[in-house]
Amino acid sequence: MSTPDNPQGTDPTTPSVPPAPAAPQGSPAYGQPPAYAQPPSYGQAPYGQAPTYGQQQPAPDPYSGQAPYGAQAPYAPGPYGAYAAPKTNVLAIVSLIASLVGIIFILPFVGSLVGVITGHMSLSQIKRTGEQGRGLALAGTIVGYVGLGIILLVTIFFLSFLPLIIGSASSGTLS
Repeated sequence: MSTPDNPQGTDPTTPSVPPAPAAPQGSPAYGQPPAYAQPPSYGQAPYGQAPTYGQQQPAPDPYSGQAPYGAQAPYAPGPYGAYAAPKTNVLAIVSLIASLVGIIFILPFVGSLVGVITGHMSLSQIKRTGEQGRGLALAGTIVGYVGLGIILLVTIFFLSFLPLIIGSASSGTLS
C-alpha cells in the first residue's frame, strides 16, 4: 500500500536491501570471456573448452609465434631452424676403447691392433665426412701403437733371454 510517506508500498519496519551493484562496464562476469576476446573462428573450440578430436588447432600468432591463449603450441624450431649437433664418428670411439682394453692387458695384442686399425679407418672417414671425433681417433691410434710397442718390447726381451733359459735348463744349473 502506498502512502505519501512510503510511495513504493514497502513495509517501513523491514530494512530494505540495496540491489547488488552491476559489474563495471568492460569487465565480464566470472567465467565469461573478456570483451576484447574474439569469438572462436570456424573449426576452433569455444573459449575455455579443449578442442575435440578432429578439430584443427588454432594457428600461432604470425608476429610473436605464440599460440593463442588456451591452445597448445606445436613444436616449432626458431626462425632459422634448429641447430643439429655434429655427429661423433663411432669408429673413433671403438678405436679408443679397444686401445685401452689392449693397454691394460685384457686383450693385449688384439685390443691394440683393433685400436690402431679402427683409428686409421675413423681418421679417413672424419676427413671425408667432417664428423666429430678426430681427437678420439688420434688417441685410440696412439694408445694402440704404444700398446703394440710394449708388446713388441716384452716379446724381444723374452726372446733374448730364451736361449739363456733353455741353455741353463739343459745343463742342469739355473745360476
